Amino acid sequence: MPELGFTGRVIYPPLDHPVWLLAAFLVGACIGSFLNVVIYRLPLGLSVNDPKRSFCPGCKAEIPLRLNIPLVSWLWLRGKCRSCGTRISARYFAVELLTALLFTAVLWVMADRLGGARFQPAHLAVIPLWFLIASFVAIAFIDAEHLVIPLELTISGTVAGFIGALLCPQLPDLIGWRSMEPGWLDGLIQSGLGFLIGFFGLWIVVLLGKLAFGRVEWAHDEPVEWFLEEPSNEEDPIHFQMGEDRLAWWDIFYRKSDRLIIEAETLEVDGEWIEGGTLKLHEEGLILPDGREIKLEDLKALRGTAKKAVVPREAMGMGDVHLMGVIGAFFGPFGVFFSLLAGSLYAIAAAILGRIGFGMRLPFGPFLVLGALTWFFGGWKLAEWYVASLR
Repeated sequence: MPELGFTGRVIYPPLDHPVWLLAAFLVGACIGSFLNVVIYRLPLGLSVNDPKRSFCPGCKAEIPLRLNIPLVSWLWLRGKCRSCGTRISARYFAVELLTALLFTAVLWVMADRLGGARFQPAHLAVIPLWFLIASFVAIAFIDAEHLVIPLELTISGTVAGFIGALLCPQLPDLIGWRSMEPGWLDGLIQSGLGFLIGFFGLWIVVLLGKLAFGRVEWAHDEPVEWFLEEPSNEEDPIHFQMGEDRLAWWDIFYRKSDRLIIEAETLEVDGEWIEGGTLKLHEEGLILPDGREIKLEDLKALRGTAKKAVVPREAMGMGDVHLMGVIGAFFGPFGVFFSLLAGSLYAIAAAILGRIGFGMRLPFGPFLVLGALTWFFGGWKLAEWYVASLR
């Protein structure tokens, strides 16, 4: 509790005092509850404000306020909907707890670095940092499930990064934290450089990766037969076979933007032969050479002959590019390089442990987020040590 001195002036406890850390934890849990709404609705194109109240994903019944208390309600209801008994994913509890812990850690770190005994304007940078944490949590869970990073989160995150640099100019240059006292213009310059290097640097990597590795292609000198093979049971996927090559449907289409493009010499659709040309298949159906669209659920048989088929696919999505821009705006050029390196190492480790190959789901966003958090929570000290050793 604040103490009242002899002068009548209120003296507040330092920012790393348990009372403020508890407040940060509770605020983070409440924000985490809202993030669950964002994670569920945003990828589906649903409004995060309409309906305003959360609802059960099973029976769609609105959840009253008394049953929507962060952390407590999920435990109290044992992870089930009160109305229909549908099991509520443990992800909801995990998001609330993770956000609460990260909010607390951010406040503790900023108070430790800036000194928590006396309030400074730089302490206000905690607010954009909390916004970054909220964006990171939403991005990581959305990308892990849907392999997409919403542009709304990255654009707002970039703006928050510039605001953070204005409030705390040391933030985009953590390795110079102890040796200099930069002004707001210095912080904004470092933030802008970080954004440019993060965004355009990774954009170039995406373009090069798409040219070098981002496609699967079948090419033959003479036309060969291709067809879609129906599964023998509901658990098996549809397969595309061209000549001797065979690939499962979910290994072709694991992003909404993925396409299988066939340069068909001949084409038979549901027993009807039509003129050949460029046939485009996507996750939910196909587009015939004459422009007609057929839903996958309405398709009975598809076959033909072709010399060439291709799955054009970028090594990383543009969402990752925008995410690197956000990281650069907050943590500057050094933060970009560290986050990309650490995120790549995390992704490689996950790929090795999970034996992930081409066509398997490997979102890069969560690993970039993990790399950026590693930088903020102490990874910058490695960069500081490296720069000092060079000097």
